[in-house]
Amino acid sequence: MSGARGKVALPFSTEDGTAKAGKDYEHVEGELVYNNEENSKTISIPIIEEESYEKNVVMYVNLGEPKHIAGASGEGEGVNYEELDAKDPEDLTEDEKVALLGRPRLGDITKIQIRIRESKEFKNSVDRMLKRGNASMMVGASSWKDQFLDAFTVQAGDDEEGEEGEEGEGEEKMPTCGDYIMHFLTLFWKVLFAIIPPAGIMNGYLCFVVSIAFIGVCTAVIGDVASQLGCFIYLKDSVNAIAFVALGTSVPDTFASKVAAIQDDTADASVGNVTGSNAVNVFLGIGIAWSMAAVYWSAQGEQFVVPVGSLGFSVTVFCIEALVAIAILFIRRNPAVGGELGGPKNIKTITSGIFVFLWVFYVMIAALEAYKVIEPGF
Repeated sequence: MSGARGKVALPFSTEDGTAKAGKDYEHVEGELVYNNEENSKTISIPIIEEESYEKNVVMYVNLGEPKHIAGASGEGEGVNYEELDAKDPEDLTEDEKVALLGRPRLGDITKIQIRIRESKEFKNSVDRMLKRGNASMMVGASSWKDQFLDAFTVQAGDDEEGEEGEEGEGEEKMPTCGDYIMHFLTLFWKVLFAIIPPAGIMNGYLCFVVSIAFIGVCTAVIGDVASQLGCFIYLKDSVNAIAFVALGTSVPDTFASKVAAIQDDTADASVGNVTGSNAVNVFLGIGIAWSMAAVYWSAQGEQFVVPVGSLGFSVTVFCIEALVAIAILFIRRNPAVGGELGGPKNIKTITSGIFVFLWVFYVMIAALEAYKVIEPGF
């Protein structure tokens, strides 16, 4: 609108487009009153909050013909523009011509389009959950076809995620050479475990039962292969169990713990996953096997006997190292030292080195005790 002399009223009203009044916004209409020489006003339109993932609708604001308010203070006060328009231009005085030039009138744009989009924070949160979470668990739409396609697809590592831009869309990472190597090394296991039913079937119960069965088969295979290796290199069973069997069954748990840590703000979910995974491995590797052996030998009229061995020393060393590991997690939880997980490269490397040293030290001490190099006496 042009013309800022005198007191002027500008009518306005909202109009539906793809956005609907009462659903996407509140309908507003009225007049904006401009005082003398005032040339800007604001129209407030309440937007109805709606957590929509891909909301993209439009509405309009129509501007009516401005009108001068007679009797107001300022230049142009009391001017009857209708009478001036009816006069012949040659009969107008200089003051009347100036008054017509200063009359309020609309410009070329009389209709404004307003686009209502989804909340960026809400959309980014959903995108992050879908990206980091298990798709079959989050949306329940996974299928065997999707699982096999994912198994054959080389995916980029997620250690260094690209930062999201202003629109909340990070650049897509391309697989590195290391990603391709790891993909081909693990392709057999990816295809094998793609056979497991999707979590969306039977509310996940079928997936749970079949997964436990697969873990049992994996534990049995690793145990037998490790036992054969121990026989070839004349390694005692206790040392073989600590060095190879435990390592072989725990490495997959490490990757699962990584996923659990990524999905949580702290290491609590990761620690819980380690505890649960070890419990499943012990249950499948020892509990079921010993139970079946006990039932079999009992049916034969004999007893199933397992030598006790010397567990006191190794359990003591294990408990001490576990306390050290938990203490490190508590110290790392302080943001001043880089956070509980990840953090600066130096702190992250030192922490990882300490954990690896604890494992190597435990295996070494247990092996020395098993071969009678040291005799703790308990």
